[in-house]
Amino acid sequence: MKIPVFKANCKWYPVCPMKRFYEEGKLDQKWIELYCKGNWESCVRYHMEETGAFHPDNMLPDGSMDEGLR
Repeated sequence: MKIPVFKANCKWYPVCPMKRFYEEGKLDQKWIELYCKGNWESCVRYHMEETGAFHPDNMLPDGSMDEGLR
């Protein structure tokens, strides 16, 4: 199955905690490549943001939690 790659970053990327965690060296680059700059329509965080649903900062794009992210 081919994963679509979008021409634009996720619109939420500039304010997403994933960006901050990545810049601080706490988050592996693969998350940014796969979701924020890749297939952001498959990001759980993206959909929750779009609907206004609460999601904690340490929730990864696949919906799992990373207790090490603070």
